[in-house]
Amino acid sequence: MKAGVDESEGLCELNYGSYCIWREENREEMKDSTVKKLKDQLFVARAYFPSIAKIPAQNKLSRELKQNIQELERVLSESTTDADLPPQIGKKSRRMEAAIARAKSVSVDCNNVDKKLRQIFDLTEDEANFHMKQSAFLYQLAVQTMPKSLHCLSMRLTVEYFKDHSFDKELSENYSDPTLQHYVIFSNNVIASSVVINSTVMHARDSMSQVFHVLTDGQNYYAMKLWFLRNTFKDAVVQVLNIEDHSPDYYDKATLSHLTLPVEFRVSFHSSDNAPATHNRTQYISIFSHSHYLLPKLFKNLEKVVVLDDDVVVQQDLSALWSLDMGGKVTGAVQICSVRLGQLRSYLDESSFHKNSCSWMSGLNVIDLIRWRELGISETYWKLMKEVSMKEGSAFLASLLTFQDLIYALDGVWVLSGLGHDYGLNIQGIKKAAVLHYNGNMKPWLDLGIPKYKAYWKKFLNHEDQFLSECNVNP
Repeated sequence: MKAGVDESEGLCELNYGSYCIWREENREEMKDSTVKKLKDQLFVARAYFPSIAKIPAQNKLSRELKQNIQELERVLSESTTDADLPPQIGKKSRRMEAAIARAKSVSVDCNNVDKKLRQIFDLTEDEANFHMKQSAFLYQLAVQTMPKSLHCLSMRLTVEYFKDHSFDKELSENYSDPTLQHYVIFSNNVIASSVVINSTVMHARDSMSQVFHVLTDGQNYYAMKLWFLRNTFKDAVVQVLNIEDHSPDYYDKATLSHLTLPVEFRVSFHSSDNAPATHNRTQYISIFSHSHYLLPKLFKNLEKVVVLDDDVVVQQDLSALWSLDMGGKVTGAVQICSVRLGQLRSYLDESSFHKNSCSWMSGLNVIDLIRWRELGISETYWKLMKEVSMKEGSAFLASLLTFQDLIYALDGVWVLSGLGHDYGLNIQGIKKAAVLHYNGNMKPWLDLGIPKYKAYWKKFLNHEDQFLSECNVNP
């Protein structure tokens, strides 16, 4: 029986990903054990009743079963937990148990009972599947929807900006100085981008040389502007850009007229071809979005940038990234060799890839913009997007094709990923990593975030800010 349960859990993860892990980790103590017992009694009584009712000599038992069934149906229609049950429910349950015992002692047509049990079982199984799908849907809705508190924060900041933006000033001379260290963040989340910048600055040896460019959308632009004007980050400079004002004309305007964040793909597969369902593994691989391919045009005077996803926390100084010799490669990225390209054949055209090549991740990326422009990376990407647009995971495929043989593998100690879906990460590994990547559905600013990993993120959030208190922002 245990193997059957494990296999069911493995198939659950294959179908629903991190929802199944979250469900197990957050399983609460059963508060309806008596209700479930009553439902089981009702289940059995209904199975026996049709056969007992056909036997004239068992009229008294038939009436007793019917009465008990009606009583339990009435009780269960008003009760969902044990606390809702009436005081005399124990007596009703014992009466039902006695009636069922008598029904089992009567010689009846087993085929009829079996048929009825199968009907009820099928209905119950359908109901269970429905609730499973409904729960998984609500989970996905929760992780994909901005929390009410963060929406409140964005609205409050926007209103405040238009009340008085006379203090709005630009330090444009730093924004385009190629001798400084430039970091780019794509985000529509005020507190997420703030944590990324704050954690980076707090661990920097020289924050004066740091310039952060936050690319957001029109809806969140003014909220972002005010937040980064109200909050200082040592000597670092923060520029907020509305990406809707900077889309080049020769690109697909319909595609680039809004911000697209790094794309995360949930990949579930067996550890081996003959592995049982218990050996399913789920990974969340994040890659560049359409907006990333605007970088060389947005920052025409810059030669190198470091791109940080808004779901990362920096724990060490990153200045060493600026002296990397990438040997002519376009971007430095951490490779995920636990996911080989051969395992992604449902997304990829196998003939285009080396089967044993490692996949790579966004999160922390060093980008040589000079080399990017020389090789026409953006143009290559959009050409490939047109070719593969009808395929599932077209952005995934196009990005992997675009950067084939152009990835410089960063040392694995730079980034530890999985904090948004993997409950089993080693705490010592977390403490040693330069960057923590909360890839997956359970982001640290959500109630669904993994509690034991949230502390690494929350300590870089300014909890004293007035607007956080007013909007009850307390991840």
